[in-house]
Amino acid sequence: MNPDRQISNESSRAARAGSCTDPVVGAILAGWRYDISSISPEMRTDYEQHLFECAHCKHRQRAARTIDVLLLMVSTLSILAFLLAAVVIRRIEILTHIDSVHVHLRQTAVAISLEAAAIAGLVVSTALWILVAVATPLPGYLTGVVQQRLPSDLRQRFSRHAQNRA
Repeated sequence: MNPDRQISNESSRAARAGSCTDPVVGAILAGWRYDISSISPEMRTDYEQHLFECAHCKHRQRAARTIDVLLLMVSTLSILAFLLAAVVIRRIEILTHIDSVHVHLRQTAVAISLEAAAIAGLVVSTALWILVAVATPLPGYLTGVVQQRLPSDLRQRFSRHAQNRA
């Protein structure tokens, strides 16, 4: 049997079975969460080629970026919800002079301000948003997506402007 045909048959079988066409490269990419933005351009070409050829890894990369976007969206919605809660609670406190809610723990009154709880939730949500933005390759990924969707003349104008500044 022709060796080239045998490799082609193995690749097509792997693609149909939903497995990676090159398990070694696939394992490396999986360890990096399919993010190749931080490696040198010389090393990146092999991984980009693999992602282009391997439907399994391309699907896994797309799933990883979708999860990143969803995490960022959920934390953004959380920030907006806590911000809205803080504003609403502030308005209610002004209107009804409600200063705090009393919670009794071991017969000790602990006053917890609802506004302070909303602000604490806002701070925690903002910290989580920053962590997600820093820990994921999302900024580079979104930059690439935006650059692909820009018209070529606008892209060229931006690159000329960047070269002139350097």
